[in-house]
Amino acid sequence: MLEVKDLSVHYGVIEAIRNVSFEVNEGEIVSLIGANGAGKSTILKAISGLHQPSNGEIVYEGTAITKETPKKIVEKGISQVPEGRHIFSGMTVMENLEMGAFLRKDKAEVQNDLNNIFARFPILKERMKQDAATLSGGEQQMVAMGRALMSRPRLLLLDEPSMGLAPILIKEIFHIIEEINQTGTTVLLIEQNAKMALKIANRGYVLETGNVVQTGTGKELLESDVIQKAYLGG
Repeated sequence: MLEVKDLSVHYGVIEAIRNVSFEVNEGEIVSLIGANGAGKSTILKAISGLHQPSNGEIVYEGTAITKETPKKIVEKGISQVPEGRHIFSGMTVMENLEMGAFLRKDKAEVQNDLNNIFARFPILKERMKQDAATLSGGEQQMVAMGRALMSRPRLLLLDEPSMGLAPILIKEIFHIIEEINQTGTTVLLIEQNAKMALKIANRGYVLETGNVVQTGTGKELLESDVIQKAYLGG
């Protein structure tokens, strides 16, 4: 579904990622793990069209999207839940969710999808008229995920969904990610909580200073001595 080939991205003279290659098959959950500064978020921003690569190619469903605008990329079926959630403050929960469907014209189906979001996240239905910026961190993460799902993505990019959340909420968010995947959405997940990310992943890639240094199934990486010591406190 997604193929990233020899991707490099620079911030000025600084090379954030260098010749990164990986792939995501339809129906998978693929996790990218690595320390802060490894280049994980930069990869997602490049896929979303928010950063222009200095080298390499991004191919989605057989078509190169390396030079497409973020709008075109959303239209093609890729949606991102950004690190830090980026809730629209001063707008209600409902308005935030509706923003996720801003490219859609099928009003009846948009309403149907809103109903599905409220069924998945009942707390959001209770708070639909509340300023989304006043919600708790966990509730804001649900808004951000719901907003992304409102575009009906076939590929969902998740950037640090557990950041700043209490352990009980982290479990809930990861359970929701699995549910989203089981309903047919492919997931590319970036996450510092490597243990949780690899537990739900079909496959994973380990990044260090802008390079992929190890890959395997989620289970293989969880059981790797190197990964245990570097990321899992083993």
